Amino acid sequence: MGLIIRFSAIHGAGCFTTTAIGKGERVAEYTGRRLTRAQANAIGQHSPITYMFGLGDGSTVIEGRCTAMYINHSCEPNCESSEEDGRIWITALRDIGAGEELTYDYCLYDGDEDEAICHCGAANCRGTMYSKEEIRRRKAARKKRGSRRPGR
Repeated sequence: MGLIIRFSAIHGAGCFTTTAIGKGERVAEYTGRRLTRAQANAIGQHSPITYMFGLGDGSTVIEGRCTAMYINHSCEPNCESSEEDGRIWITALRDIGAGEELTYDYCLYDGDEDEAICHCGAANCRGTMYSKEEIRRRKAARKKRGSRRPGR
């Protein structure tokens, strides 16, 4: 299977396949240096761009240094990520034609107060790369903070 990095309308650079990929096929492994969450947060504070992937409960993070780090987020992805024995695999959710950009739903679950704006362009775009659960958590937290304001 051939993968290339080239211009992407989603986020500047993206990962594309040069050959057809069958549904259920492993596309790539997300590899890189293993960090503690604290180390990853320290790097993130000093770098405008990071490629991090949390393992398990998020206490260990992979600092991406691989082709898979260029696979962009989409709210209507053609791939998904899964963790097996401490390794992250990107797998095709459907048949993918040669030349297609590879995407998966990042389902972000933490971060600072930024919006993590999504630019995927999907018809069902959430507008953010945060997971549906994280969106609900953030809305509830904003509502709770709002109810504490004087005069409410």
